[in-house]
Parts: sequence; structure tokens; C-alpha cells
Amino acid sequence: MTYSLRLLPEVEEDLIAGYEWYEMKSSGLGEEFLRSFYASVGEIAYEPLLHRKVSDELRRCLLRRFPYAVYYGTEGDQIIVHGVFHCARGPRAIGRQLRTRREPEST
Repeated sequence: MTYSLRLLPEVEEDLIAGYEWYEMKSSGLGEEFLRSFYASVGEIAYEPLLHRKVSDELRRCLLRRFPYAVYYGTEGDQIIVHGVFHCARGPRAIGRQLRTRREPEST
């Protein structure tokens, strides 16, 4: 089955924050962070059911080399990325933030 991939708008904010933090630490490290994210998303698109569920609706994929996780769900033939969070954040805080993120309404 071929899946389409969609990122919620807040995911871009998550990525920008991570990118900027790593770039402040070392020039070019933010680019490596983004490459790691896109590699993980590619893995998710190839086999979305590979990663374990962390809730009834969402699964979690850990990034390689960086302490971040991608939270995503599937709806039919679509994969929806809900967030990218640093793993040091508590599960409850991540859960609260994920619950506030909803897909934009179609018009």
C-alpha cells in the first residue's frame, strides 16, 4: 500500500525550534537534525506500522543520533505527523500538547 504523508502545521514550528537550537550549538548540526527527521519520516512512509503505539491513535519513531521522537498516526492511506518532541520532555507534557493539535478543518 502506498501512503501519503502530511505534517500538521505545528510540526514545522517543532522542526524550526530544533534546527535553531542545534545550529546555535554547532554550525551545520541543525541541517543534520533535519536530515535525521526526513530520514525517519521516509522510514515511516515506507512502513508506518513498524513503530509501537504510545496511545490509541499515535505511534512514536525515535530519530537516530538526536534525542527527538516523531509522533504520527494513520488514517486510511494517509500518515499524519502530529509532532516532533525532545525526549527529555515528560510523557504527560507531550500528551497534553499532542491533544491540543488538531487537523485544520476542510472547507
